[in-house]
Amino acid sequence: MHRNRNVCPTHPGELLREDVIHATGKSKAEIARMLGISRQHLHDLLAERKPVSPQVAVRLAKLFGNEPLFWIRMQGAYDAWHACRNVDVSGVPTLIVAE
Repeated sequence: MHRNRNVCPTHPGELLREDVIHATGKSKAEIARMLGISRQHLHDLLAERKPVSPQVAVRLAKLFGNEPLFWIRMQGAYDAWHACRNVDVSGVPTLIVAE
């Protein structure tokens, strides 16, 4: 399956906000407490104002029974998409490396 490169990948906070936390039936305060992060930190993640750090990815993976790389890759895809649109690389050459 190929992604449309013109569509921004989902921020992990959106997935948490729209699907994951709701499915648990727990409050955001409870989730923050279980993760060992402040309610404000969780709120900033859910509002897509903060990225999922590797440390938080490990906590999310433990709490929701998946892998840290799931969260890290999701955040990386989101960050890379934005960087490709905002970083000026016009002065950077492309090297061809001999095999």
